[in-house]
Amino acid sequence: MGFLKKLFGGGSGSQDKDGLYFYIQSNKTGEVIQVRLHRFNDLSPTDDFSGYCVHKVVVGEKGFDRLEAEFYFDNKRSLTTCEVAGGTLVDRGAYDAYKAGKSGAAS
Repeated sequence: MGFLKKLFGGGSGSQDKDGLYFYIQSNKTGEVIQVRLHRFNDLSPTDDFSGYCVHKVVVGEKGFDRLEAEFYFDNKRSLTTCEVAGGTLVDRGAYDAYKAGKSGAAS
């Protein structure tokens, strides 16, 4: 699952070893929002104990639109699937590009 970690960012730095970082782009506003999950506190076992899941409501700054995300992980706490209502899971590059565009527009 190193591929998913590389694609979606396994963390923002070595200081946050328990943080799982994901990036969601709003279909409505185009805003890209960083989501941090704590690998031990946020993940709950699935009903059949085959892995873990997290339900997150994500709110953006731009339009305050609510995005609902369901993250599913295997027993090793590696992401297997993600479903986002009102948005799309994107990679760290899309987040960095959004942030760079946002700061460039403010100049």
